[in-house]
This record gives sequence, C-alpha cells and structure tokens, in this order.
Amino acid sequence: MKALEKKISLACAVLTVSDTRTAGNDTSGNLLAESLAQAGHSCVRRDIVKSNLYQIRRVLSDWIADPAVQVILASGGTGFGHRHGMPEAVLPLLDREIAGFEALFRQVSFAEIGSSSIQARALAGMANHTLIFCMPGSNHACQTAWTHILREQLDSTHQPCNFATLFREADTE
Repeated sequence: MKALEKKISLACAVLTVSDTRTAGNDTSGNLLAESLAQAGHSCVRRDIVKSNLYQIRRVLSDWIADPAVQVILASGGTGFGHRHGMPEAVLPLLDREIAGFEALFRQVSFAEIGSSSIQARALAGMANHTLIFCMPGSNHACQTAWTHILREQLDSTHQPCNFATLFREADTE
C-alpha cells in the first residue's frame, strides 16, 4: 500500500439464515458484525431469514441491487439437511463465482474439524458489483472464515491482492 492511500472501509451486510435464531440470540451474526466493525468496516444492513430459498433470494436481491451495500456475509443454511438451501438460493444470483473460497474454507475447516468439513457447502461470488460470502452458521465456522479468509481479503492493505481494492478500482472507472 502506498503511504498516502487510506485503508478502504467497506459497507457490509450480514444475513443469518436460520429457523431458530432471533435478534436476541443471533450469535454468529453478532460475531460477523463485530468482526467487520473491528476491521474498520460498517454493517449497513442486517437481517435474519428462515431457511427458505425465496426468502433468502428476496433479501439478497434487495441488497445486491442497493448501491450502498458492497459486501454481504451470509451464514447458515449450508449443510445437507432438507432445509439447508443457501447455495441453491445464492448460486443463480451470482454473475461470477469465487471458487477458491469454498476450496480454502474446506481446507482450513478440515484442519479444525476433520472429515466433517465435507458437509460445509461454503460459497462466494459477485453479483452486480457486490461481493457475497456464504458460510455455515456455527460461531466456529464464521470465526474460521473470518480469521483465515475474510479478514485479509476485505483488507485493502493485504498483499499481494485482496477484494477490497475492487471497490477502489470501481471508483476510478
């Protein structure tokens, strides 16, 4: 980073997909929102939706269309249960997939939880110039994603590359 360049603060949204979580007990959503704030980003939108394909798409579509939202962190609904449909809800909305996110998330998860990581269907991509990262809903999984991937990739000072600088480039186009 050049000495005169300021660190980019991103406008983020946090979505929790759960049939049981509420604003009072959304610990993984709180963890992600607090992690964003500690890294200098702002949480401009936050919601909890039931694990329903169309409810997930409704909220995400609104945020993707909102120019005030640059990054979406979504947790929950990624397992293999019949009510876990986050990847199926998100994939059709993406203009471009970030395949490396799932691969890296599975790698770091395997080191922590072993073969159970095979059931974590993490997903990431870009839609309408909005980055979307989907991860399992446990606090541990959200912390793993944040610590090992998201913190650096949303930090404009991380070298050799990061996703935050995409927003600096968009401002100059």
